[in-house]
Amino acid sequence: MIDILSQYWQTFLVGQYPQGPLGGVAMTLAIATVGIAASLPIALAIAICRISKVAPLRWLAFGIVQFVRGMPLLMLIFWAYFLLPALTHVTVSGLVTLICALIVYQAAYLSEVIRSGIEAIPRGQTEAARALGLGYIATLRLVVVPQALYNVLPSMLSEFISTIKETSLGYVIGVQELTFAANQVNSQLLTRPLQTYALLAGAYFIICFTLTRSVRHVEVRLNRKRTARRVASIAAPSLPVMAGEKID
Repeated sequence: MIDILSQYWQTFLVGQYPQGPLGGVAMTLAIATVGIAASLPIALAIAICRISKVAPLRWLAFGIVQFVRGMPLLMLIFWAYFLLPALTHVTVSGLVTLICALIVYQAAYLSEVIRSGIEAIPRGQTEAARALGLGYIATLRLVVVPQALYNVLPSMLSEFISTIKETSLGYVIGVQELTFAANQVNSQLLTRPLQTYALLAGAYFIICFTLTRSVRHVEVRLNRKRTARRVASIAAPSLPVMAGEKID
């Protein structure tokens, strides 16, 4: 495997770039980043609709989430691959198709993550904001949603890791990501598929393991901050107030 890596490391890393299109690990990370970033505002809108008091909005959001989560991602990729050109009458590349499918797919999953974060916010936060004169939208925008996104940050990062693995399905429509690069190497070697796909598995493992450890580090830091705030909120009322001391 060492000689394969020494000969084709650039193909695994960046594809044919700069002589050709970007591919390999760089393209995989780029697709996953764009997919998760573009799906976030859609997921937030769906999550807000899921907790809305307007029944049609709740039903519509619920139906979208259940439908998308009940479909295999590969099926969504095929639908996007054939449906987008039919709707737009424009030839859509495999890269755009994969990104669109990932956006829809991850929006459904992220919406449930965000919804759980919103529902975990204590009811007193909302009641206090409304008592201060904030409307429903302002309360969500200024009070509820920022706290919810902060609390579910580790879960959203975990979804990013899942998206990296899901980009591997792009090779079936010719997207030049990491799996496609491995297929190219295997087509050139012909006689060493075991070593080639072992390198592919190792690349995915290194990427996902590194990001998983990073997510764990973020989660530990968030838990420490929550614990410190909880201790401070419990200890604050019991602190003696000196004469003439100003209470914030």
